[in-house]
Amino acid sequence: MATNRPASVPDPSARLDLSRCPVPAWLPGGHTQTLYGAFCAQHPAIRFVRERVDTPDGDFVDLDWCSPGLDPHVRPDGQPTPHESSLVGTAASRWMEPADWSRLPANAPALILFHGLEGSSLSPYMQAAAHAFRNRGWTVAAAHFRSCSGVPNRMARAYYSGDSAEIAFMLDHARSRLPQAAWHAAGISLGGNALLKHLGETGHGVRGLRAAAAVSVPMDLAACGRRLSDTVWGRQLYSRHFLRSIRRKIFDKAQEFPGSVDVLRTQRMRSLREFDDLYTAPMHGYRNALDYWTRAASLPLLSGIRVPTLILNARNDPFVPEASLPGSRDVSPDVLLHQPGQGGHASFVTGMFPGHLGWLPARLLQFFDSGR
Repeated sequence: MATNRPASVPDPSARLDLSRCPVPAWLPGGHTQTLYGAFCAQHPAIRFVRERVDTPDGDFVDLDWCSPGLDPHVRPDGQPTPHESSLVGTAASRWMEPADWSRLPANAPALILFHGLEGSSLSPYMQAAAHAFRNRGWTVAAAHFRSCSGVPNRMARAYYSGDSAEIAFMLDHARSRLPQAAWHAAGISLGGNALLKHLGETGHGVRGLRAAAAVSVPMDLAACGRRLSDTVWGRQLYSRHFLRSIRRKIFDKAQEFPGSVDVLRTQRMRSLREFDDLYTAPMHGYRNALDYWTRAASLPLLSGIRVPTLILNARNDPFVPEASLPGSRDVSPDVLLHQPGQGGHASFVTGMFPGHLGWLPARLLQFFDSGR
């Protein structure tokens, strides 16, 4: 699929799919679909085996693995998994042991998943995807950004939407574990933006990656940041939800790294713009929220992607204004844009009441199998 077309010359023949996601009539509107998918829709519960990986700067990231040959409840020696107090409250049942790696199929297809803001392998969309791909015989690695695996990371910094270097590190590590596997990648929301940014920056240099997908992605971070910070729904519902866990993490950071964060101001913040101004931007090398939103956005880099990539965004996503979505002239010919009218944010609930989250994993599998 890859071409030699310069990244600066987008191809207007790039594909745009407007086919619908069959969201049920009893679930109208983007807000309803988003909230129901996050808190009410049925999805399989899946357990993982966790690996901790040290990063070059002295921190760590956690990857949760599942595969048809990997039993999260039984160790490689056949003994039941002991109670792991360090994993309480996570989706992992035990830690990976050296003998576990031989139980993973060396040549089977594999998927690395990147979650969204304040997500983890416990997130419904991660659980649904991991379950569906494992049932198809795939190996799945659910990668956690720093501070999101249920354990505080070691540094004052955490994670952010433009951290393409972290994506590259986790991709390289996963491939090193199973170098013969047919690797694919999928990112949701924040994780999707970071993944697309990495693909756009790297172009032909993404080693060993067959295809990628990005779902419910805020590619224009400034437009999405304004939507979440300046609208009533954005401030009173979504920002309030995210800031609840973010404040706790920042308070812990301030205790461990005195002077790194203005605790009083962060405890008073009421929007994601304030959070990005006070913490994300200065902690990760940006001047302020607007500078961060501008420089970390993946939208300007989509024309440089040279890996077969699906970008899936519902046009009624309450986080992502429809006007901010890319068109075929904004992306390379290796990108398929799928923009159904319904689906909400990272949700795409389908089926009879009470609904389920099976449509999204099936859409990803379809793309990885056929390129459509």
